[in-house]
Amino acid sequence: MAHPLHHAESSARKFGGKPSDYQAIHDWFDSSKAHMAFFTHRALRHHTQGIFEAEQMFGLAITNSAGRVIPVRWIGEQHVKEDCQGRVPSMADWFRRIQPEGWMANGHIDLVQTELGSDPSADWIADVTTGKTILGFKDWMDARTVQC
Repeated sequence: MAHPLHHAESSARKFGGKPSDYQAIHDWFDSSKAHMAFFTHRALRHHTQGIFEAEQMFGLAITNSAGRVIPVRWIGEQHVKEDCQGRVPSMADWFRRIQPEGWMANGHIDLVQTELGSDPSADWIADVTTGKTILGFKDWMDARTVQC
């Protein structure tokens, strides 16, 4: 479907009540369009994890204007199925299709120019950049104090 309003109208036909009962949920699912106005925006929330996040955001159920209690999961599944050719993909289904780029895999630590030994954070950064540790700073400090 092209617009959250159309999903909300579909929800009202399916579950009763008015489209406004469902609008906020459908707006949430499609809010990633603000950053990417292309169908790939759906990778952010149009999957099983996104549906469970919708439950966290809106609660397990809503009561529509007709007085009927509707599980948010049903509304999320309806939205995702309408946009994904009748299926509810997993997050892994989306992520498996990402083409890896070098910048995605390798972090970067800005080196601070200080004399080694005078600043523990500089010593830790040096150990990280040379591959001597993968520990976070606090864990590295804890391990260092135990060894001394």
